[in-house]
Amino acid sequence: MRSAKYESPPQQFGLLVSVYTLTAAVAALAAAFYTDRFDRRKTLLFLYVGFVISTLLCGIAPGYESLLAARAFAGAFGGVAGASVHSIIGDAIPEQRRGAATGMIMSAFALSSIIGVPIGLVLAVHFSWRAPFLFLVVLSTLVLILTWKIIPPMRGHIVEGESHRPLAQMKAVLGTGNHLRAFVFMFALMFAGFPVIPFIAPYMVANVGLKETDLPYLYFFSGLATVFTSRYIGKLADRHGKRQMFTLIGLISIAPLLITTNLPPVPVWVAIAASVIFMVFVSGRFVPAMALVISSVEPRLRGGFMSINSAIQQLGLGAASLLAGTIIGHGAGGTLTRYWLAGLIAVGATLLAIALAWRVKPVS
Repeated sequence: MRSAKYESPPQQFGLLVSVYTLTAAVAALAAAFYTDRFDRRKTLLFLYVGFVISTLLCGIAPGYESLLAARAFAGAFGGVAGASVHSIIGDAIPEQRRGAATGMIMSAFALSSIIGVPIGLVLAVHFSWRAPFLFLVVLSTLVLILTWKIIPPMRGHIVEGESHRPLAQMKAVLGTGNHLRAFVFMFALMFAGFPVIPFIAPYMVANVGLKETDLPYLYFFSGLATVFTSRYIGKLADRHGKRQMFTLIGLISIAPLLITTNLPPVPVWVAIAASVIFMVFVSGRFVPAMALVISSVEPRLRGGFMSINSAIQQLGLGAASLLAGTIIGHGAGGTLTRYWLAGLIAVGATLLAIALAWRVKPVS
């Protein structure tokens, strides 16, 4: 039996989306004080249980306020869990293979997007807005069981006999110049993409002339391409160096940034091709970048460091999107104006990020 469809004003929907990012950033900062004192496996399992429960609460929420609260909790657990995964990569994978490992994580994310988004849309259309949340609960529970069975205890980062003092831990993380340079690098990288990325779909419809029904093809083919290219870029980063590959991919990414933000009306296949090239190179930069950042910190500090890094990513993403939103306007017929300026900001941030990458030194 089909349930009633959940409908909300755009402002309420926007808050549902942004509260996840906001609480993820706040929770990541709070977790940074304590995460390195615990076994990585236990930390990840705890966070993932919290994510499953909060997602279930989203699916059974009786109203908007309860759904908003559940989304906030999901962001808190999910955001810190992402940082925990990268900490595990740093602890379990040698530096010379971290590019490939990071590429695999990125390709898994792309695969989940091209499979998960269509499934979620189908469930929402044929059942209700609750169905995607409940489906995610089932899927996440299976992942939780696999995590519990596959990942071994991970306590190698804990120095026996050393008392863990949260403030001293944060002083060690924030008092190291290499760490601060890595944080600035990651913040710049957010501005190298997210003034452009959130507005690709509306620009393609309003300016390029695509129909909304064409957009799934853009995301499908772009995601499918990155499933393969992310892993290949990761392997190249291990072979030729993280900073070298980031520089190369970053310079190449300038072209699709400028093309996408200045694209005139074109056939659908041209728009899809431009979108594929954009995602391959713009998202591909994150593979060597994350591998470099993971390697820039000692294992004993990695959990707190990655939590702060996660918070910086979320804040940078939000700031970049907000800046673009104040720049981009609307013209005649609903077209977007000054999107080209958002592209120039992303290009400038890309060049800054390339310069900063050479200031971040791998230490482990």
